[in-house]
Amino acid sequence: MDAFVSPLVALFEIQRRAYAREPFPTWPKRRDRLERLGELLREHDAEIAMAIAHDFGHRSQTETQLVEVLPSVQSVKQALRYGRSWMRARRATTSRWFWPARSCVMPQPLGVVGIMVPWNYPLFLCFAPLVAALAAGNRALVKLSERTPEFARVFDELIKRRFSPDEVAVVHGDVDVASAFTRLPFDHLLFTGSTRVGRKVMRAASANLTPVTLELGGKSPCVIAPGYSLDKAAERIVFGKLINAGQTCIAPDYVVVPRNELNNFASACRTQAQRMYPSGLNQRDYCSVIDQHHYERLTQLIDDVVRQGARIEPLFAGPVRDDSTHRLAPLLVFDAPSNSALMREEIFGPVLPVIAYERVEDALSYIRRRPRPLALYWFDHDRRRTEHALRVTHAGGVAVNDTLIHVAQEGLPFGGIGPSGMGHYHGRWGFDTFSKLKPVFIQSRWNALSWFNPPWSERTQRVLEWIKRF
Repeated sequence: MDAFVSPLVALFEIQRRAYAREPFPTWPKRRDRLERLGELLREHDAEIAMAIAHDFGHRSQTETQLVEVLPSVQSVKQALRYGRSWMRARRATTSRWFWPARSCVMPQPLGVVGIMVPWNYPLFLCFAPLVAALAAGNRALVKLSERTPEFARVFDELIKRRFSPDEVAVVHGDVDVASAFTRLPFDHLLFTGSTRVGRKVMRAASANLTPVTLELGGKSPCVIAPGYSLDKAAERIVFGKLINAGQTCIAPDYVVVPRNELNNFASACRTQAQRMYPSGLNQRDYCSVIDQHHYERLTQLIDDVVRQGARIEPLFAGPVRDDSTHRLAPLLVFDAPSNSALMREEIFGPVLPVIAYERVEDALSYIRRRPRPLALYWFDHDRRRTEHALRVTHAGGVAVNDTLIHVAQEGLPFGGIGPSGMGHYHGRWGFDTFSKLKPVFIQSRWNALSWFNPPWSERTQRVLEWIKRF
């Protein structure tokens, strides 16, 4: 273990010393780092997309451009546009009894930030927190997933060409390296991954009292309210479920449908899936499952639930599985037992359980009885019913009448709640996550506080009583 712990510690210390020399980088320095990051992406986006496709076995470069490159570019652009204003001290109110003193909040860089990146969106889930960390004036160590080795190799080379190791550095390695990474005394640690691993990350970070942002997952539900167009709902749900073959932390995990619409919903989903991917598993736009391990995990979930009496309905015409390329056709699952692994674990693949409900309150009750998810998708044109649903359910984020798109809004915080995570980032929310929002009180030259110095008199007590009445 020492073989990789020592280099990690050395790299961390390089960045810590660099931060000590420059604890509050100016905006021109931060802007330069962001511009270099943007140039890296603009000049090498095709190379990066090819590396990701290589790691997946197959993923359309257009899909990578859409779901990874484009939002990464936008995150850089927003930080460049607003970063200078984010840096400024923010006015805060001062209690009138302390006037004419002033108060403000000063955003201050934390220091050295650790970012742990998963395999499913290796570019965007690296870029979004890295942009925020650099905009906030920090140094960053980035641990990339061992499941995307080609992307890690390419990205590491590109980072080394544009950044010195004391600014940004990439760390490679397996679970042991990741474990050592979490034990470094970072000033903040952001982890994106499963709830199970998130618990381990938080436990390791706690030894150093390192604050953490955990972007986890869970079983994100879709609810189709009575009267909503099944064709419109199916279009957005199928899109959200089949992008990246369902390997998305905010992908719809199950859908709750009025009981009398089950067959119509299945038909609408099949129509949409075949419209989007007319050649089924042979469609070049359809993504592979990342590797054999996860392919076998998904097929095991399907086989187990079928043995327990569930009914599956493929959405593609033709073959359902291609073992040689670990490609799996999308499936709807009906009547899955509630205690099955499919209904307890985050699916993270193109398998969509469908659950019937009689009344909207039954659907809401079903969601509230389960761990709080990373996303909730509510399809409804009734504003009052929608507002009620938003008030009585908890989720990390919500999209009404769509799926996934809320994550692309840089003006919205992205993060989970409870088992689906803690903390937020994206846009200014990410800047604030990687900053200490330091409260500052500035006393005026003339003030009356000396009146309250001991020894206290009856006059002091009378003044206090008078103040309490206001």
